[in-house]
Amino acid sequence: MNRMLTIVAISLCYFVFAVLLNSVGTVILQSLTSFDVSKSDASTLEGFKDLSIAFVSFFVASFIPRIGYQVALCIGLVMVAVVCLLTPLFAEFFFIKILFATIGTAFALVKISVYSLIGQLSVDTKSHSSLMNTVEGIFMIGVLSGYWVFSSFINPDSPASLEWLNVYYLLGGLIAIAAVFVYFAPIEREPFMPNEAGAMSEFTDMLKLTYQPLVLIFVISIFLYVLVEQGIGSWLPTFNREVLGLPVNISIQITSIFAAMIAVGRLLAGVILRFVPWYVFVNSCLVMMFLTIVLTLPMTENLPDGVVNGLFSAPLAAYLLPAIGLFMAPIYPLINSVMLSALPNHQHAKMTGLIVIFSALGGTLGSILTGTIFEKFGGQHAFYMSLIPIVMIIISLYLFKKISTEPNKNCLQGA
Repeated sequence: MNRMLTIVAISLCYFVFAVLLNSVGTVILQSLTSFDVSKSDASTLEGFKDLSIAFVSFFVASFIPRIGYQVALCIGLVMVAVVCLLTPLFAEFFFIKILFATIGTAFALVKISVYSLIGQLSVDTKSHSSLMNTVEGIFMIGVLSGYWVFSSFINPDSPASLEWLNVYYLLGGLIAIAAVFVYFAPIEREPFMPNEAGAMSEFTDMLKLTYQPLVLIFVISIFLYVLVEQGIGSWLPTFNREVLGLPVNISIQITSIFAAMIAVGRLLAGVILRFVPWYVFVNSCLVMMFLTIVLTLPMTENLPDGVVNGLFSAPLAAYLLPAIGLFMAPIYPLINSVMLSALPNHQHAKMTGLIVIFSALGGTLGSILTGTIFEKFGGQHAFYMSLIPIVMIIISLYLFKKISTEPNKNCLQGA
């Protein structure tokens, strides 16, 4: 019973943060209409979110065991709950930036705590994997739910209205409920063993990993992948609205296909990888991503004028473009798994830090580049540009495979 209460508590945390983190595309679209900001300005929201996650993960991770995971979770939840409740009152774009910076800061505390607690709640590798997949599955349910939750607060007759900000009252309430579960959950505090070398030494050791050729190529691959994923994911609602001419609420709802395809893709990958080598599978996914963009984007040009008043009256391209999530889905967790498997266990924490940092940098740059190109040249050109990093990922993974399989050479020796 105690174990189940803790699982419910951390699952609720992950659910509400899934809604908040993945709302950035919706909020970008609404910021363009409600606050009349430029696409370049709106694209910075991804940076406020991702760079906050990276910064806090970098410098605070080693201190979380000192205060305890329960306290860290409560701090993160209370921070976000307060800012969510204040957001409709301020109703300004500058406060939306503060909101996403707070979400990123809090999620770093939550993710580190949740991952550590999963280890506490697991008795062996099998139970750890099972619980991890359950929690991540709930995260994806949150992602899917978020699009529909936000769209339900948007007035289709007055898209520029600030009524949509009332969604943060609901989310603030959900976060408060999660905080109550965390407070009463029997979360045990692990004994903390400080590193005699200090936090700065751990920080330096993490950076030293990038001197290894295999690690350097890996973090470049991660950076490029997240650049593509966030560039498309964050701007897909705006693409649906401005290029395909869909109403705001339908633009957001149809973007949920993207999240659904990612969920399905990750489930299917677990089965396919039993029979197909990872390198062949990843490259197949990248080629399919390339083809999806090349074949779908021409369908978004010169669309006939028409009134779209429901999901089923949207043009075919509105359904095909989000399907790219099916091929994106397995890439990120798979190459992370391959890289971590190549490292000794004592270096997994440092490698995870690098993954978080380069993912954040890639997501931020991807959103800003896509937004800038979208503003200057249009949505089609912005999405066509994603073909360049896709090709670069194929090249970087070829180098990764080549170095990792070189005979009589261990590129991670001494790491």
